[in-house]
Amino acid sequence: MTPFNFPDFAGYLVNGFLLGGVVVTIWLTAIPIVAGLMLGMVLALLQTSGRMFLVQAARFYIWIFRGTPLLIQLIIIYTGLPQFGIRLDVVTSALLALALNEAAYLAEIIRSGFLGVPAGQREGALALGLPRWVVLWKVLLPQAFRLMIPPLGNSVNSLLKATSITSVISMEELMRRSQMLMQEKFDVLEVFAAAAIYYLLLTTAWGYCQKWLEARFNVSYAMPRKTVAFPMRRELAGS
Repeated sequence: MTPFNFPDFAGYLVNGFLLGGVVVTIWLTAIPIVAGLMLGMVLALLQTSGRMFLVQAARFYIWIFRGTPLLIQLIIIYTGLPQFGIRLDVVTSALLALALNEAAYLAEIIRSGFLGVPAGQREGALALGLPRWVVLWKVLLPQAFRLMIPPLGNSVNSLLKATSITSVISMEELMRRSQMLMQEKFDVLEVFAAAAIYYLLLTTAWGYCQKWLEARFNVSYAMPRKTVAFPMRRELAGS
C-alpha cells in the first residue's frame, strides 16, 4: 500500500485548478440558495393561501422534490428533458436541479417561520388597515426570519456539500476537479484529503456568517420598542 504523500498533499492545497473548483462550488451554492429562497417563499405563501387548489399544488411539488434523491432529479433534468426537446447545458442543469430541490426544503422552513409568529401580530396589523403586502413585508417577515436563520444556515451548509453530486454530469466544481487531478498521478487520498480541507474551510466560514446573522437579528429583535404592539402605520408602510 502506497504511503500518504505529504508533499503532494501540500501541493494540492495550493493547486490553482483545485482552487478554481472551490470558486465554482461557492457560486454553485449561492445562486441556488437565492433562487430557492424566492421559489420557497412562493410555495410557502401558496400553502397558507387558504385556496385548496394552490395548497395542494404546493404540497405536491414539495412531496416530489423532498421525496426523491437529488441525484435522480439532476439526471432527469440533464438527460430526460432533452427527450422532450428541452436541452440544457451542464451548468444550467446543475443550477436548476439544485434550486428546485432546495426550494422544497426552504418552503417548509419559511412556512414554519411564519407559523412561529403569534397570530395576533398579523391580526393587529390588519386591524390597522395596512395592506396585506405591508403586513407580510414589515410585520411578519422580520419576525419570522429570526426564527428561520438556524434552519436556513443548515440548508446552506448541506447544499454546499451537495454540490458535489453535480460532478456526475461533469460539472467542474471541487469534487469533479479533484477526480480529474486524481487521475493524473492516482493520488487518491492526497487529492480528496485536500478537497475535504476545502469543504471544511467553506462550511466553517459559513458557520461564522450564520452566527453573525443570528446575533445581529437577535439583538435587533431584543431592542426595546417605543410602541406596545405595532409601530404607526406610516412607519410600517415605509417611505
